[in-house]
Amino acid sequence: MKAVRVSALSSDLSGVALDDIAEPTRSPGQLLVRMRAASLNYPDLLMTRGEYQLKPPLPFVPGMEAAGEVIEADPTSGFASGDRVVCGTRLDAFAEILACDASAARAIPARLDYAQAASIGVAYLTAYVGLVRLGALATDDWVLVHGATGGVGLAAVDLAQSLGARVIATSRSPEKLQIVADAYSPAATLPAPGFRAAVRDLTGGGADIVVDPVGGDVFDESTRCTAFGGRLLVVGFASGRIATLPTNIALIKGFSMIGVRAGEYARRFPRLGAENLDSVWAMAGEGRLRPRVHAIYRLAEWRDAFAAMAAATHVGKIVLVP
Repeated sequence: MKAVRVSALSSDLSGVALDDIAEPTRSPGQLLVRMRAASLNYPDLLMTRGEYQLKPPLPFVPGMEAAGEVIEADPTSGFASGDRVVCGTRLDAFAEILACDASAARAIPARLDYAQAASIGVAYLTAYVGLVRLGALATDDWVLVHGATGGVGLAAVDLAQSLGARVIATSRSPEKLQIVADAYSPAATLPAPGFRAAVRDLTGGGADIVVDPVGGDVFDESTRCTAFGGRLLVVGFASGRIATLPTNIALIKGFSMIGVRAGEYARRFPRLGAENLDSVWAMAGEGRLRPRVHAIYRLAEWRDAFAAMAAATHVGKIVLVP
């Protein structure tokens, strides 16, 4: 079968290729799935460079989530051949066939196609764990979402609004912010950096929750417009600079800084992790989530897809198909 495989770590994808490799075999408790769509996430790009916390042995097939059709399943798994499923994996999604744990699979709601389904898991689960589990989101909270045009950022915009929050979305790109405004109608859109005064004016003092997948200067400025008792959620460092927090600011302003790792949360708290997945997919089935697929690439076009991710030209999700 064809798969995108990383054989050497590099900064320019020179160690990545579309290879012919052996089809996987299914272990007990797993599903064998024919991939119809797989979502590209920023950690996938980082793993090709060896810059992510997960550093799998070489060679490996990246890809953290896929949607497709069941080929084989245990009779007791609740799935059968031909079922449409979405699978959460740490690796292996960028292949024509993959094996995934049945516990990490969910049936695809009829209202979603494969590309939309593959665009929900990582982004919306991260947003859910951050906003609901760790951020204790309440109705009418003010939620400041940075990097709101990326996968996780846009999912946070969508999920927070679905749960009754008031959302302020930021980005460096006015053009991409306009797409977010047209598609999701947040309470406000603001340029980043340069948002501090406007956020304080809009919220009457500061945001109750800040979702920050950007880091760097955006994180620094966010500490100045988080409300007393607020929660500053650290999701990533897309800016390239890992910021530091002067503890006197947290003390004086009385907010909490919380790291968000949805996958690790599920591994440490399996029951809650399963509940998180169930909640996200229940909302998807009810039509309360609106994933946006920005572009679809063939596996053979993987380099173009990764380049788009690296250049941050997308609004929403980038998807690979066989």
